Amino acid sequence: MADNTRLGLAKNAKRDEFYTQYSDIEAEMNAYVEYNPDVFRNKTILLPCDDPEWSNFTKYFANNFERFGLKKLISTSFAKGSGNLQLTLFEMESPLYDEELHDTHGKLFTLTHDTNGSGSIDSDDIEFSGYLKGDGDFRSDEVRALRDESDLIITNPPFSLFREFLCWIMEADKKFIIVANQNAITYKEVFPLLKENKMWLGQGFKSNVGYFSAPMYEDYATAGQHKEGYIRVSGVMWFTNIDLSKRHKFLEMDTLEHNLKYNKKLRKKLESEYGIIEYPHYDNYNAIEVPFTECIPSNYNGVMGVPITFMDKYNPEQFEIVWQASGNTRASAPKSVLKELNYTKHDEDRGGCSVVHGKRTYGRILIRLKKGV
Repeated sequence: MADNTRLGLAKNAKRDEFYTQYSDIEAEMNAYVEYNPDVFRNKTILLPCDDPEWSNFTKYFANNFERFGLKKLISTSFAKGSGNLQLTLFEMESPLYDEELHDTHGKLFTLTHDTNGSGSIDSDDIEFSGYLKGDGDFRSDEVRALRDESDLIITNPPFSLFREFLCWIMEADKKFIIVANQNAITYKEVFPLLKENKMWLGQGFKSNVGYFSAPMYEDYATAGQHKEGYIRVSGVMWFTNIDLSKRHKFLEMDTLEHNLKYNKKLRKKLESEYGIIEYPHYDNYNAIEVPFTECIPSNYNGVMGVPITFMDKYNPEQFEIVWQASGNTRASAPKSVLKELNYTKHDEDRGGCSVVHGKRTYGRILIRLKKGV
């Protein structure tokens, strides 16, 4: 089965072209449009590394160009990408086609108006606007210029370059909707943005599982999880700085006492792991361990450590993020935060992971309830 290990292999091998399904793009974008019907109106959208022949991002926004009231759609392709191995009709049928430039240069595609006189604007009106000077790398000056021209950046960037890609977006102060591994939540370049509400998680894939077209990989999902022509990848999420209803939904919670008495999943976990049915305190932080998001107690006012998947339920009106407990906490957290958390270095914490009864836990987000909620 393709999971976070598969994503890690992709990152290490630099073979991380995972093409997103049209239906997943549609479901995600609908969440933003439902919250704000004019979210894309009069906007220029850049889809970097998205050849329209293979990219569902380009097809989706082209087909919804009029519905969203877009101003301009820009797509660029990467010469070294697997999608560039074959000619697209957009390129081949264009008078700008150059066989010598195809293999080594990135390509530029644009959509602004009805080019074929059909009376509507859609994917048939995408124009091949020529070859880029370089290979189409998003870090090049020419793609940076396209970024600066755009209002929004939407894509599934290379997993191996996610940190750099996000920094590339943030330095230009652009709106974005992008796909990434859920482990990115704990990256030192990402977590502060989440904490400061400069970005958050989008609507998301069902159960954080996506099915992607990936030319470089064979799917090993079990028969019940297999989907012909795709690989199954768990732990994937949408990251964005565009508002949506989900972000303002309050998490339903029960009291600490109710959870300990009636939540069978929690009781089983606590009894098997710690031999006592109570929320344990960390050895190295002044906080309690909450192993499941559904078990966050409504009446505990102190700091709590919750799984990183909590971020999928995070409402900034309901919770305050104090920091995270992970392998980079000791190096990245401000001294004032470590003091507030009464952090004490532990032999097992490997840089700041939370420890319970001498045993290191998975990465945790350290939160507290907001007063008056």
